[in-house]
Amino acid sequence: MLHAKAGIAQIRPHMRGGHDESLPPITVALNSNENAYGPSANALAAARAAVSSFERYLENPGRILASALADRFDLDARRIAIGPGSDGLLAQLARAYLGPGSQLVRSANGYLKVPNYAYANDAEAVSVEDDCFRPSVDNMIAALNERTRIVYLANPENPAGTHVSGKEVRRLHAALPDNVLLVIDSAYEEYCDGQGYESATRLVEEADNVVMCRTFSKIFGLAGARVGWLYGPEQVVDTVNRIGLTFPVASPSVAAAVAALEDAVHTEFVARANEQERRWMTAEMEALGLSVVPSQTNFILVHFGSKEKTAEVATAALRRQGIALRRFASPAYREHVRITLGHHHDLAAARDALFNFLEGAA
Repeated sequence: MLHAKAGIAQIRPHMRGGHDESLPPITVALNSNENAYGPSANALAAARAAVSSFERYLENPGRILASALADRFDLDARRIAIGPGSDGLLAQLARAYLGPGSQLVRSANGYLKVPNYAYANDAEAVSVEDDCFRPSVDNMIAALNERTRIVYLANPENPAGTHVSGKEVRRLHAALPDNVLLVIDSAYEEYCDGQGYESATRLVEEADNVVMCRTFSKIFGLAGARVGWLYGPEQVVDTVNRIGLTFPVASPSVAAAVAALEDAVHTEFVARANEQERRWMTAEMEALGLSVVPSQTNFILVHFGSKEKTAEVATAALRRQGIALRRFASPAYREHVRITLGHHHDLAAARDALFNFLEGAA
């Protein structure tokens, strides 16, 4: 009988809910942290133009996109790798640096898919207790041992939206042996204006064992294009490229990403609009008597404290109205719902539906 790696059997879904044909179509999608404002018009035009060459492979997509990223963020292009979303790059890092007997350390209530990267490589995922959904650097340091090979930190976190300061990230890094890779997932960096936050780019350039992962799926509005990038030491970039796909990103996706990088006006608009709606939706949820974890992202995490008006029942009630929110499989999030920020009219519709639900009208 054919057997896959033993660790793969440990992989479980990390999100609740899925396609259900018995439910009405989703008309208000607030469940997947997409950018509701969409990509730059220039990015859409570039993608359409690139379709005319669909019969050809795009030669050196990594070089093209790395050069554009280096120009936009003042980075060293030799330290950049690209892949099919940041998820793809995280999987490649795990494949390169984890194996049987090794460990990945992560915050227990951080990005819930991360243990699966370890399991897929027959490695162990060590999940350490956090501090009210905020990663605990002290607990991560305490979990280190001779088997640790990767320490994963999402900053800001998902699904809680919390962040840790640059000072704390540096303290974590200082505690790591040279043979442990610190992976900082910065998917939501462009939305973060939290106190003490520091981009990981400087730490990457100062150390030999730090990698930062970023994405075009969030503020650039290109979730469907599946484009991610990594900034790290040249030897790590070389390793990731060696085990990557020959043509890792489709030509229209590369064209859209390059154009999106050039349109700073659009990304600045998205950041401002997101901040405004984050403040508004947080206040509205609190006015309904719900508690909200302070967020530095394009979503908020809302807690339901009632035994009757639970997060599960609330999510189901709204879904029957065509409004999709997100729940998670982790017990820590049993009474929490994540709401992606988007257009004001969509958020208002979700607010009204939640009001009716809590008042017994739903």
